[in-house]
Amino acid sequence: MKEMKISEAVVRRLPIYLRYLNELRMSEVQTVSSQELGQRLNLNPAQIRKDLAYFGEFGKKGIGYDVGYLIEKIRHILKLDQVIPVALVGAGNLGHALCNYNTYLKNTMKITAVFDASPNKIGTQINQLTVLPMDKLSETVNEQKIRVGIITVPSAVAQHVADQFVQAGIEAILNFAPTIIKVPSHIRIHQADFTAELHSLAYYLD
Repeated sequence: MKEMKISEAVVRRLPIYLRYLNELRMSEVQTVSSQELGQRLNLNPAQIRKDLAYFGEFGKKGIGYDVGYLIEKIRHILKLDQVIPVALVGAGNLGHALCNYNTYLKNTMKITAVFDASPNKIGTQINQLTVLPMDKLSETVNEQKIRVGIITVPSAVAQHVADQFVQAGIEAILNFAPTIIKVPSHIRIHQADFTAELHSLAYYLD
C-alpha cells in the first residue's frame, strides 16, 4: 500500500465495490472491467481505477479485474480478513434489528456482545446474545478483544455511552443516536443519522 493518506470518500466506496464483487462471484463471474463496475454502480470508471490504484495494481489491461482476487484484496484493505468483534449498547428496537442482522452477515465483523442499562432488558436474549448490564462493558470488551462499538441509545445518554466505550478501549464507534458526540482524536466515529438523511432527501422532492 502506498504511504499516503487515503481520503474518507475512497474508503467509503470500497465496501460498495466489495458488495457488488461478491454478487458477481455468486453469479460465477470471474472477471470484470472498471467500465462494467462503473455502469453497475453509477460511478466513473476512472474514479474506480484511481481508488483501487491507491492500494496496488490489481487489474490487467484488456482483461480487467479478477473478481476473486479483488475481493480478497479489498477485504484485506478493510481488515475484513480478520475477526473484528463489535459491541452494541442499547437493546431497543434498533438494537434488536442490528443484532438480528448478524444472521445475514458472512464476514468476520459481527456483534458479539450487547448491553443495556434497563433491568427489564438485562438477561433477555437477542439472536442468541444475552443482554448484559453496563457494568460488564469494560470486562467484556477486554475479554472478547472488542474494537468497535455501536450506540443505539436515546440522545440524552449517548455521550455517556461513548465515554464508557472510550474508557473500555474501543477504537471506533458507529453512533445511531441523533446527536453529536465527542471523543478523543484517536477514536474514529461515524454518525448514522436517519433524520438528517431523510431531511436531505426532502430537498430533492418536486
